[in-house]
Order: sequence, then structure tokens, then C-alpha cells
Amino acid sequence: MKNEIITALRKIGAAPADILLPAPGIDLRKWAVVACDQFTSQKEYWKSVEEETAGVPTTDSLIFPECYLEDGDRAERIVRINRAMEDYLEKGVFTEYKQCFILVERTTESGSRFGLMAALDLDKYSYAPDSKTPVRATEGTILSRIPPRKEIRKNAPLELPHIMVLISDAERRIIEPLRDRRSSLHKVYDTDLMKNGGHIRGYLVDDESDLKGVLEGFEALVAGLNPDNPLLFAMGDGNHSLATAKSIWEDVKAGLSEEERENHPARWALVELENIFDEALLFEPIHRVFFSLSKQAFEDKLKDTAKGFTKEKATDLEDIKERINTPGQHFGYIDGSSYEVYTMEEPKSSTAAGTLQSVIDAVLSDKLAEIDYIHGMDVTEELGKKPGNIGIILPEVSKETFFESILRDRAFPRKTFSIGHANEKRYYLEARKIR
Repeated sequence: MKNEIITALRKIGAAPADILLPAPGIDLRKWAVVACDQFTSQKEYWKSVEEETAGVPTTDSLIFPECYLEDGDRAERIVRINRAMEDYLEKGVFTEYKQCFILVERTTESGSRFGLMAALDLDKYSYAPDSKTPVRATEGTILSRIPPRKEIRKNAPLELPHIMVLISDAERRIIEPLRDRRSSLHKVYDTDLMKNGGHIRGYLVDDESDLKGVLEGFEALVAGLNPDNPLLFAMGDGNHSLATAKSIWEDVKAGLSEEERENHPARWALVELENIFDEALLFEPIHRVFFSLSKQAFEDKLKDTAKGFTKEKATDLEDIKERINTPGQHFGYIDGSSYEVYTMEEPKSSTAAGTLQSVIDAVLSDKLAEIDYIHGMDVTEELGKKPGNIGIILPEVSKETFFESILRDRAFPRKTFSIGHANEKRYYLEARKIR
């Protein structure tokens, strides 16, 4: 019966996996480091991680922090990473848990959120803009970012995931039943995370009844999908990492028989599934700043995105925030002399981020200004008020309409949202063999 449940889960696309965890006695606080795509402009952060983890088993030896991608030693660094992976496997650094999920409990300043470590079927994923696969991107995939990441993964014996994938489980039938009975599950890790990463606990999910409950929850979700556009899994974080795994799988499977493709480990990618309705899962909008652009030039481009627009004066940043998060399509505008709220009339895009992306594309095409994507309203305000600049404040991303927006618009523009602060991103704990 258990094998039948696992087979059914594999057909859905989210299956138990053979998951590697650090063996007993390893210092988990030094083992786990934050996702490699964080602190990309702060090499000092990663230098301090190296110092803190020197001489002990650590995932810092197994990943490629992206702040180093443009350095001249990429090939040498990749060789060191692969050698460290092989060394850890040979020396018994890992304990393997067969055919399981792991329930993840992560406590940060945003609260305690829960996820489920699972293997995701890359044959059910596409990052193409017009994709209608069950697993798909939520933001535009930058194809030029894939090749350097393929170099890192293609000869690696292990994957360590920082990928977070969202499910829209409003009835809370998949992860939350496990959360509610986690005291009866076997705890496989429990540790503080370095550098203000909070605390994390992991619970083994391999009992037949628990796997059946997960399957029934997924079956209920699948039953509610449009069979012509069956979005079941939407990328939260790590889209380019999953796209890299997909690209490599396409390379690998070209040389395999149909039977070999069914069970090849490269067909699957280990991810953390999270319910978009988890109260502690925070979506933060990413704002925009135009450098050296006049208000008139901005509005000239904005006119092409909708039937029209109106604008009203605002008193300050808090006034903007309150007014743009109301029904309708709005965004905040800040320059050296004013705070305003723009409201779009019959916009071509269903989101303010989409409308602004059209403006950005037009501005860049005409080489009128430079653009940056900013985390935090205060920084956007500070930059927007400098002479010649414009700061754009985007509204919050609605959890209730998130999946609906992907179905309607295919994907959000790049840099639309972030899930939590940098220190709240995934820390590497689990691994899986991919060769």
C-alpha cells in the first residue's frame, strides 16, 4: 500500500525522496548557511561565514555563493565544491532517510512557518512564459543566468536546495495536518541558525498514514484545477536554480531510454513546499527607482499602458502605503517635490508591477534613464527624493489572487516580490544524490 501511495504522489509531481541530513554529532548551526543567492553585493557576509565555519563540516563548502560568480576562479571553486561533496559522502558526514518527506518548522521574526521537503518532478515544470504545466515560474526567467549555474550543477553528486515552491491550499489539507501532530513525529534536526536566521526544526514524515494524508490533500487540490491550465506548484524562491535543474535534466534524459527516465535521480529536484496561506509567509513588494528621469517623460510612457490614469497628492509614505493597498490598480510616486498616488484606468496589465514593467521597458528601450529594483519603502523614498529621480512604491502582493494572477498573466514581471527578508530565506540543511 505504501508503494502505491508513493507511486500516486509521483504521478502528481511531488514525491517522497531519499534525503541526506548531517550525521549525529555535527554542529548544525555551523552546518547550515543561507541561500547562495543572498547578500550578492556583500562579500564580507560570506567571508564571515567562511571564518565561522572553518575546519568543520558545513554546507558553505558545498555551495557557490553568487557574489563570487563573476570572479576569475569559478572553475577552481566548482572543482573544490564537487570534491567536498564526494569527501562528505565517503566519510559518513550524512545520514540517509529513505522515501520520506521532512516537515520543516522555521521560526523567524515574522513568526513560525511550515514547509514540506519533497522531490518535484522536472518533467512537470516549464519556465517558458506561455507554460501551462503543473509546475511553473512566477516571474520572468532570465535565460542568461542558467549557463553559469549549469556549470556548478552538471558534475555535482549532490543537490542542496534553497528552492521554495508555493501551493495554494486554502483548506490547509496537506502541510497543516502534519504541523498539528508534529509532536508525534520523529524530530531529525533542531537548531538555531547562524546570523539571525532564527530557529529551525525538522520532522520525519514516512509513515504510511501520513503519506496517505498528503496524497489525499494533493488529490483534492488537483480535482479543483482547470485541466487545460493546471497550475499546482508556483515558484516562490529559487526559480533560476529550478530552471538550471530542468535544463540539465533535458540534457541527461536525451541519452536515456523511457524506462531509465522514469527513475533517474536527475529528473527530480528537492524543494521546500509551502502553503501560500501560511500566516508567517510574508510577501514583500519590490519597488522601483528611475534615475535621471523627468516626470513628464515618465507619464508619457505611462499613457501607453492603459486607457488613462488619475493622480492625487499624498501626505507622506505611510499615506501612500495605505491608499495603494485598496481595490483598483494603484502605485505610489515620489520625487524631490511630491508624494502622489496614481490610479490606472482600464490598464493592459492586471497588476501594478506589470504596468510599471511596460514603462520600464519603454524607458530602457529609449535609453531615457537607468532603473533599479529596491527592497524597502524607506530606501525607495530616500532615492526617489534625490534630484532628477523618481521612486515608485508598489502595492502588496495578494495571497488570495496570486495563483489567479499567474493563470491570467502567465508570470509576474521580474523582481515583483520577495518572500521575507534575506536572513529569512532558506538555509541549507538537507541534500539529495542526483547522480
